[in-house]
Amino acid sequence: MASKGLTLAIAAVFATAIASAAATTVAIYHFTPPAQTAVTETPDTSQGDFGQRVHDYLVANPEVMLEVQTALQQKQMADEQAAAKAALVANKDKLLEPDHDAVFGNKDGAINVIEFFDYNCGYCRRAVPDMDGIIAKNDDVRFVLKEIPVLGPDSEAAQRVSYAMLRVAPDKYSDFHHALMESGTKANEETAIAVAASLGVDEATIRQAMTDYPAKDALDPHFALARAIGVTGTPAYIIGDTLIQGAVGADTLQKAIDNVRSCGDANCS
Repeated sequence: MASKGLTLAIAAVFATAIASAAATTVAIYHFTPPAQTAVTETPDTSQGDFGQRVHDYLVANPEVMLEVQTALQQKQMADEQAAAKAALVANKDKLLEPDHDAVFGNKDGAINVIEFFDYNCGYCRRAVPDMDGIIAKNDDVRFVLKEIPVLGPDSEAAQRVSYAMLRVAPDKYSDFHHALMESGTKANEETAIAVAASLGVDEATIRQAMTDYPAKDALDPHFALARAIGVTGTPAYIIGDTLIQGAVGADTLQKAIDNVRSCGDANCS
C-alpha cells in the first residue's frame, strides 16, 4: 500500500509540474505580441524534456521519494484522526451510556476515559495497572470499560459471563475484572465462572443471569461503536474527542487527560 501511495504521490508531482509548464506556455503565447512573419508549427517537446528532468533529479536525489512517502503517511494519519474525531462527536452520547458498561473511578467525573478491551488481549492485561494508576491519581476521571471480544470463541464466552456478572453483582465487578485479567490463564467460560464463584456468585446464579441478560445486548452496540469510530484492535482508548489506539502506557494517557483539563481536547495545539 505504501508503494502504491508513493507512486501516486510522484505521479501527482509529475502532473502538477506538467500542468504548471503548460500554463506557463499558454501565458507566454497570450501576452507575446503576434509575430509579423509567418510562423511554422513545430512539435512541443517541453513536456517530455521536463519529465526527463524530473526523472533525472529523482534518480540523483532518491531521498526526495522518502520525504514524499513520509509526507503521504502523515497526511493519511491526519485524515484518519480527523475522521475518527468526527465519528466520536457524532456518537458521543452512545459512548458515554453506562447501560452495558462497567464504570470505575469517579462515576460523576468530568473527564471520561473509555477503553475497549478483550479479556484475552495480552496488551489489555498489561494495561490494567495503567488504568488503576490513572484512577488513583485523578479523582475527576470516570473510567468506562467497553468489552469487545475480538480474539475468538473463548473471548466471546468470557464476555457472556462478564456481562452476567456485571448485571447480578455490579459491586463485585471490579474484583472480577482484576482477577480475570490477572489470572495468567486463558479467559473462557470455565475460568470466568470460577472467578465469579471465588467472589461468592455461584455458577447457577451466573448461568441464570446469562439467560436473563443476553450478552448480545452489550455486544452489538459495542462493536457498532468500535466500527463507527475506527477502532482497529484492543486496547483502544477515547479521551476527550481523541481516539488512542494501542497500549500506549500511563504517561501518554495522563498527558491526554491533562490536556483535556487545559484546553478541552486530548491534543492541545
